[in-house]
Amino acid sequence: MSIAKSVVTGTVYRAPEKRFTQNNVAVSAFILNIGERDEMLIRVVSRRQALDEIIDNIDKGERVLVEGRLQTATVKMDDGSEKRIYEIDANTIEKLGEGAISSTSSGYSNDEIVKFESDDLSNELIGEDEIPF
Repeated sequence: MSIAKSVVTGTVYRAPEKRFTQNNVAVSAFILNIGERDEMLIRVVSRRQALDEIIDNIDKGERVLVEGRLQTATVKMDDGSEKRIYEIDANTIEKLGEGAISSTSSGYSNDEIVKFESDDLSNELIGEDEIPF
């Protein structure tokens, strides 16, 4: 089930893998840890050729920003229990930090993507107790 558009940052937990469908469509995927203190893992999936270059240059332990469509699925485990899996169908992936590379499959150029600096004042606009979830 597709939930909504999401933008997350995190550390690459498992390096990207590329596999091919029966119709020879390349599908790249990697696992991203978006938790600060605890592990909170999310699978990032891309079927877009425009993102192949950036995905090929991502290694385990690097910080990345991912924008795309958040999806959930329920998987039945071997012991009969059900596990919920979260994944993002990526539209844009950007490396964060030194030597950053970015790639997007949307119609926007990199100059049109708004980037926020760490001294952004958005945290002061909404207090922690005002967030509805």
